[in-house]
Amino acid sequence: MLRELMNCPRVVGVKQLRKAIGRDEIRRVFLADDADPAVTEPIEALAEAHGVPVTRVDAMKELGQACGIAVGAAAAGLLNEEIKTKN
Repeated sequence: MLRELMNCPRVVGVKQLRKAIGRDEIRRVFLADDADPAVTEPIEALAEAHGVPVTRVDAMKELGQACGIAVGAAAAGLLNEEIKTKN
């Protein structure tokens, strides 16, 4: 699953992910298990409310690396195929 994050258009970070889920632009959400639950639980609830599957990742560092950033990430999401073709 993380390999898909490396190779596909994505959104990284809680604020950007929240906005993208609200616009129905996300097809899968990734959440780090070692992130603060106060940060990840609202994203998980929003994803479930929009019917977006959630995949858990062990560590923020692992999620950040999969997203191609030098720091850890609490949350990330894969953009829908339709969004990818628009950009």
